[in-house]
Amino acid sequence: MIRFARKTFPSSKHPNLKFQIMDARRIRLARRFDVVFSSSVLHWVADHPAFLRGAAACLRPGGRLMVSCGGKGNAYDVFVALRPEMRLKRWRDFFRKMEKPYFFYSPADYEKWLPCFGFKTHSVGLSPKDAVYQGRDRFTAWFRTTWLPYTQRVPESAREEFISSVVDRYLAKHPPDADGRVHVRMVRLEIQVVRS
Repeated sequence: MIRFARKTFPSSKHPNLKFQIMDARRIRLARRFDVVFSSSVLHWVADHPAFLRGAAACLRPGGRLMVSCGGKGNAYDVFVALRPEMRLKRWRDFFRKMEKPYFFYSPADYEKWLPCFGFKTHSVGLSPKDAVYQGRDRFTAWFRTTWLPYTQRVPESAREEFISSVVDRYLAKHPPDADGRVHVRMVRLEIQVVRS
């Protein structure tokens, strides 16, 4: 992705852009910025206070932090379909000692953390979203790829069976609508704050 970004936006044409890999829990930048923006990333990061510490350190006073990520309750119905399948004797050994791959926090969590790093709350809230997939095949494709931390624990020879079983469980409780579309209730955590 970094290679693609550098090729698509070369520094000769875009000298203000720089692409690099950095752990979101250990942000270290010499420059100070007016805005730190993160979209669809932080639900993969375990330690949100560590991210906030780094974001605050690289923002100028009055700088804005804008975040959009999965929030508390995100894709809950998919977890409800996934958990009993993982516990079946056929699959359970693949999921033993599995670390939590997603971190969905609430506004209350952030309202507690933000002042610790010098942020003034402008708005922090949950926003419900309806993810829509055109039929079972598209929903299955989304599950197969988005839920890689789970699906890749199952050996390739049995992976499609596992995926199909989870999809069956989900669709049994959440059947497609009249147009054949599959809906998933998602929740975004939207944050806009200012560094004091």
